Amino acid sequence: MSASVNAPALPQPAGAVPLKSAVKQVRRGELPTNSNVFEPAWIRLSLIVVALLFLTLFLFVPLVAVFAEAFKKGWQAYLASITDPDAISAIKLTLIAAGIAVPLNLVFGIAASWAIAKFEFRGKSVLLTLIDLPFSVSPVISGLIYVLLFGAQGWFGPWLQAHDIKILFAVPGIVLATVFITYPFVARELIPLMQSQGTEEEEAALVLGASGWNTFRRVTLPNIKWGLLYGVILCNARAMGEFGAVSVVSGHIRGETNTMPLQVEILYNEDNFAAAFAIASLLALLALVTLAIKSVIEWRLHQSQNNDDDVANIGIQERIIQEQSA
Repeated sequence: MSASVNAPALPQPAGAVPLKSAVKQVRRGELPTNSNVFEPAWIRLSLIVVALLFLTLFLFVPLVAVFAEAFKKGWQAYLASITDPDAISAIKLTLIAAGIAVPLNLVFGIAASWAIAKFEFRGKSVLLTLIDLPFSVSPVISGLIYVLLFGAQGWFGPWLQAHDIKILFAVPGIVLATVFITYPFVARELIPLMQSQGTEEEEAALVLGASGWNTFRRVTLPNIKWGLLYGVILCNARAMGEFGAVSVVSGHIRGETNTMPLQVEILYNEDNFAAAFAIASLLALLALVTLAIKSVIEWRLHQSQNNDDDVANIGIQERIIQEQSA
């Protein structure tokens, strides 16, 4: 018979700080960093230079090129390009599609994340798989699915034609494609957040007599507000920039079913580069605003997590003091 041998625990020096606590203190600037622990200066400098070169080549240079080409023919030509009737129609359709898709995905994301994070039920893994489906399927394939369903030769095509209902090559098809492509973003942002928070606060509110709606409004929603806003921002950015699925179901009808990305493609194919880059600059400006808002939300999320950790640590310390004084 072989006896299991336990390795002796390594002695810790007096005043040693646990690793997780030390990392948090270093990030907050409360603990001085030791050059012997971290990478040498030349490695850090090399990594920074490589990262800056990558960002310059693949982000800053293309971004500058877009705005340079947009204003190449002057301010008047730029205004004429973005105030063209077809361009205005594309902008309106993009805003309409995003304005419908984002609220629908907001409701779905909250409901799905609430069900997955707070309850146990059969088919939970299937629901998670379905939420990830747009991430694993090409947007073009997603558009073709709607063609097979609502096209003239599709499953519901004859019935739709008999009742004079247009889905493909019209606004409803564009909205459906946008909703399908963007529905995972809010749910995927909220599910891990709700799972990490647990159900203790909701259960306490229900025990104290709060209704389900009041529990959600006063307990759950304040805890997920920044994660929810983060998911909405990502969902809106994807909805306005979607190309593949919308291209399949739109029909490319100028002034009617072209969104901003489709309008850019048409103008570029017609060698109207100034107008194409003018519309593209609006999308680039939207991306920059989205990144700025995203950075602010990430900072607020980081602050709220640090505050939660501080509150938890204070509670533990108070409990220890009470036990020692008892």
